[in-house]
Amino acid sequence: MLRGMPENPQTPYQILGDEGVRALVDDFYDRMDTLPEARRIREMHDVDLSEIRERLYIFIRGWMGGPAEYAARYGSANIPSLHAPFDIGVEEREAWLLCMEQALDQSALATSPLRERVSTLFRRMAEMCETLDESGKLKPHFASIRAEMAAG
Repeated sequence: MLRGMPENPQTPYQILGDEGVRALVDDFYDRMDTLPEARRIREMHDVDLSEIRERLYIFIRGWMGGPAEYAARYGSANIPSLHAPFDIGVEEREAWLLCMEQALDQSALATSPLRERVSTLFRRMAEMCETLDESGKLKPHFASIRAEMAAG
């Protein structure tokens, strides 16, 4: 248990704390950098991951019950819209989840009763980012978002 954390934590953030969330995000992106299964999703990112690491850290920290600063720093956290420019199908979703699941396995959440719930919520989040249907066609919702983005 992390120093200063309650004996019976109620949120993932209370289990991980700032350092644990940072480690989770760093481990996630380290896996994205090295796992062959994650090559396609890694290519969707800039070479330098420092900015996206910080953004995901701030987002997940608030999402897990910690300080909610994402909107103040970056604006809306509309996850589907943020991922609309990318072609994300089942393969990309599963690669993202592989990186996150392996990072969770190395975190303090690995043995927590909250582990399964966190995994379920990450899966739902990843599914929300899928821009392509099972046949590889752009989903209508994302087609309209892309059209709005192109119109400026």
